[in-house]
Amino acid sequence: MVSSVLRDARRIVVKVGSSLVTNEGRGLDEAAIGEWSRQLAALVRGEGGGAPREVVMVSSGAIAEGMKRLGWTSRPHEVHELQAAAAVGQMGLAQMYETKLREQGMGSAQVLLTHADLADRERYLNARSTLLTLLRLGVVPVINENDTVVNDEIKFGDNDTLGALVANLVEADALVILTDQKGLYTADPRRDPAAQFVHEAQAGDLALEAMAGGAGSSIGKGGMITKILAAKRAAGSGASTVIAWGREQDVLVRLVNGEALGTLLVAQTQKKQARKQWMADHLQLRGAVLVDAGAAAKVRDEGKSLLPIGMTAVEGDFSRGDVIAVRDLAGVEIARGLANYASAEARLLCRKSSSEFERLLGYVAEAEMVHRDNMVLTTA
Repeated sequence: MVSSVLRDARRIVVKVGSSLVTNEGRGLDEAAIGEWSRQLAALVRGEGGGAPREVVMVSSGAIAEGMKRLGWTSRPHEVHELQAAAAVGQMGLAQMYETKLREQGMGSAQVLLTHADLADRERYLNARSTLLTLLRLGVVPVINENDTVVNDEIKFGDNDTLGALVANLVEADALVILTDQKGLYTADPRRDPAAQFVHEAQAGDLALEAMAGGAGSSIGKGGMITKILAAKRAAGSGASTVIAWGREQDVLVRLVNGEALGTLLVAQTQKKQARKQWMADHLQLRGAVLVDAGAAAKVRDEGKSLLPIGMTAVEGDFSRGDVIAVRDLAGVEIARGLANYASAEARLLCRKSSSEFERLLGYVAEAEMVHRDNMVLTTA
């Protein structure tokens, strides 16, 4: 199953942990980051016979690198010290990825996120639009939590969870978590020699959580339990997860070429079905837009995005990122999706082409009122 899941994946989120990135806290591992960057570039270009992929890197390591630069040998407990370490370390982390990806002829972009960014619908949509634009441009986004300005992520968060949230955000086909273990075992193999390796299981299986131990490193905050929970979260949007050893030779390239490495945690829901279910079941519709017959046909029959020029009226009071209904002239809901413009702006855009947006609003967010990637049909 590993072979088909990764071989068929076209958009992949790769998460790598602090102990790997910083070689167990000794400082950024230039050789390892260079190797991952080489493999990321190979995936983007489709080298080795595979199809080109879109890849996002979620990398820990800022706090650990900051500790090293500040001469600290143990992780501090005071939040302001953790934030200071993150601020210092983030400089080196971003520079290292930029250098190593540039050596491979790849563009890179630093994106700092918090869980709050992904909980707020408008910020969620902004982050999603930015990341999808970067992927379309062939740039590799390197994402880390914005530990410098928030408390909760440092106290309770981990980049395994962030990797899953990013997989949800960009609708990834797969999440690959690179760790310092070969994968998931029935018990901690460092303590129990009878531990059995788990080659494949269902994401969200409660038995997996019972197997997992606590954090295994003094450098990072994660453990196998956070990876299992991340896989469960990623499965909610239809992404399967592979947990594999980050120092395995050509691990990413071999995975996308169909080799069975690590542990596969399979999502039971297909990506499109998961997203459709989420929107179709959304009970807090903030409003609606009415569309003419031509726009209704484009949306319903051809699966096209909804353009403002086809809108005849706007109902309700909603913000960018809210879920709204799309209704035909008879008032029948044909679709629902995420609004790219707030209701007040949408009213100004009715029957207008995209060339007029900047004159009317002073800016252009998107050409569409609801993009087809953020919309599901609700009529047969």
